[in-house]
Amino acid sequence: MVHRVQTRLSAGRSLTRRAAGVLAALGALAALSGCGSSLRNADGDDARADVDATAHASCASTVLQALGAVATRVYREGISSERTVSALRMVTSSTALRTAVEAGNARDARDAAQALLATGHVTGLRVTVGGRVLVDVGGAAVAPLDGKLVNAAGKPIASFQTSVWADSGLIAEINGIAEAQTVLRTDGRSPSAGHDIAGAIALPPGELPAQGTLTRAGVAYQFTSVPVAAYPAGEPLRVYLLRTIASTAPLCGASVQDTTFNTVSRIARLIYDGEAGRRTLTQIRRVQQSRSLLRAVAGRDPTGTRAAVEKLLHEHVVRLRVSGGGRLLSDVGGPFVLAPVTAPLRVGGRTVGSFVMSIQDDEGYKRLAQRLAGLDVLMYMGPRLVKSTLGPSPGAIPTSGPVSYRGKSFRAYTFTGKAFPSGPLRITVLIPIPYS
Repeated sequence: MVHRVQTRLSAGRSLTRRAAGVLAALGALAALSGCGSSLRNADGDDARADVDATAHASCASTVLQALGAVATRVYREGISSERTVSALRMVTSSTALRTAVEAGNARDARDAAQALLATGHVTGLRVTVGGRVLVDVGGAAVAPLDGKLVNAAGKPIASFQTSVWADSGLIAEINGIAEAQTVLRTDGRSPSAGHDIAGAIALPPGELPAQGTLTRAGVAYQFTSVPVAAYPAGEPLRVYLLRTIASTAPLCGASVQDTTFNTVSRIARLIYDGEAGRRTLTQIRRVQQSRSLLRAVAGRDPTGTRAAVEKLLHEHVVRLRVSGGGRLLSDVGGPFVLAPVTAPLRVGGRTVGSFVMSIQDDEGYKRLAQRLAGLDVLMYMGPRLVKSTLGPSPGAIPTSGPVSYRGKSFRAYTFTGKAFPSGPLRITVLIPIPYS
């Protein structure tokens, strides 16, 4: 529950006196001093405090502008991406669904649809035959995808709508990548404008602008938003991103460009960190609960271990290395894998072995950084370039500072990740200038 919320909506709406002063000085300060500058004058501490508050608000606005661009990219993953291509292919190639639709069998069609949802590749599916909904399964979602089901002769037999973005999935993804509070809300064009649909924080009732500031329990937030469409009917919604103005302070630079660079480079690191974080927990438990793997490792059986490992691969696990009794029993998966995690294998409370696992390879990180943040990526193991969005021979790319490549301007940011099963992996990302 949100108490005593004050919102900056437009020039014609009420503002707190302090917020009004901040907004009045915002444009001039941004032009004269950049996001992180501090000005001194003869008016004393109060004047300096007002300038500092204005600078922080300007910085927060710049941070949220960059985060909004990333949130837009995240949402578009549900409109046109490898995920949507895979989802549409799964639906249209489902023999069980097609057979049930041709027979007009709603029960079998529902079973087939539920089987598709169980794969995790789609979050909802509605099939319509002759204007009548035959099956409708799944939860609240956004980004509807339209398609046609055809029979063996290629003749259309039904239309369908599906989605790869559940409300909760989109919110969790944006929260993780933007370190923000994310709220899905009815859009101003909707008859029910100003209604929260999902999110951990409640926004003030009524229509909100696309970006601005609000105060909750005395804490100032900067927010921005991006338009999205509800599944299945496509009603207009908005995703609001909120960050406390204080939380954006570490990202403030001496200029708008510096602040944007700091924000996007932070996102590049968060994308990597996510591959060794919470999303690995499901797969760790899956490996630890594999009876065939536990039995093989306890028996120090390399052949049985490899067979069990191969069954565990490909469902989000790209490489799995298993040891027991002080020796390696199996190591299966791709050659260039990053962000490894290590966990024990136990039987009856007794440790019988351990494993090193990764849910992402270098190609996967490269694609995520490109699609979600618009970044070019280069990865090095020692002096060796192992992955590059610039091609196999990009030449010497600096680890930091301005970069010009084929007529485009970038700023480079480099951090050290982990290769599989151990050792450093140097990752350089190129942030476009200007960024959008």
